Amino acid sequence: MNMKHISGAGLLLAICGSAWAQGGAASAAGGPSDPQIAQIVVTANQVDIDAGKLAKSRGHAADVRAFAQRMVTDHSGVNQAAVALVTRLHVTPEASATSDSLHKGGEDNLAALHKLHGSAFDRAYIDHEVAYHQAVIDAMDHTLIPDAQNADLKALLVKVRPAFVAHLEHAKELQAKLGK
Repeated sequence: MNMKHISGAGLLLAICGSAWAQGGAASAAGGPSDPQIAQIVVTANQVDIDAGKLAKSRGHAADVRAFAQRMVTDHSGVNQAAVALVTRLHVTPEASATSDSLHKGGEDNLAALHKLHGSAFDRAYIDHEVAYHQAVIDAMDHTLIPDAQNADLKALLVKVRPAFVAHLEHAKELQAKLGK
């Protein structure tokens, strides 16, 4: 796997590390606050929506384009649910070093993908999706779900986790089909 195409996933792994201390007010346990978790969720989903939109239009293989459309649809739905929740709770998502890094990683990934065409684009996109979804699942399991203080926010994270697992499995199937 070409590591230059998974920089966003590497940045997401910082969620489980010490990046929280740099991101503003944290929960009592030292992890991210609920407003920071909300921003991380929205940012992580938006990164995948943006990559999916690009892959939907530039993907070479039909199954890669179909996967990309699924990412746009599913991650847009998660973002809609997250925005509805924070609106209902009167919570303003709060940027942190992690959400800023996710955004930058997403931009870097798009820039790298824009340079590729055909099957090279497909492999780079799917390799990134595998790494990114694994990192998101790890972050959900080790930081986001455990650190969420609001029961509704925690419930949303728990509810959407199986979709991220399904995305990871689908991406791995495509990765095997495309050949690493």
